[in-house]
Amino acid sequence: MRDKIKSLAEAARLRARARAQGKTVVFTNGCFDILHAGHVDYLEAARAKGDLLIVGLNSDASMRRIKGGQRPLNPAADRAAVLAGLAAVDAVVEFGEDDPLALIESLVPDVLVKGADWGEGEIIGAEAVKAAGGKVERIELTAGRSTTELIRIIVERYGPKGP
Repeated sequence: MRDKIKSLAEAARLRARARAQGKTVVFTNGCFDILHAGHVDYLEAARAKGDLLIVGLNSDASMRRIKGGQRPLNPAADRAAVLAGLAAVDAVVEFGEDDPLALIESLVPDVLVKGADWGEGEIIGAEAVKAAGGKVERIELTAGRSTTELIRIIVERYGPKGP
């Protein structure tokens, strides 16, 4: 499954092949620090929007800037390997910026997917995708499932020093 972990150049070639074959390419992104059922539901729903799902994965440095110095809990290589092991995911591309705009503009997916917790006007890359004739889809998240909630439960049960 690690062959699904791609550089930007490899993902762009994958995108070009899919386009030549008339396939619909879907893109989403995130940190995916502790993979849980909500992530699986989300990624399966995203994949159902097209023929191929490319996932942009925040690098460790990017994630620290976004989520704070105690994150990620799992390094990017591990997070990428877990994502690549999912049937719904066709490719994983790590990016180091705080947002995926450059990645989206490079790949120009047919469908850009984000969680419904993002307002339509807040979705980074939406303008670029729409300008190229693509569409933006928002997916409802699985209630009660989030990495932040998992961390809260772990700390509540085991305290800040762990089990």
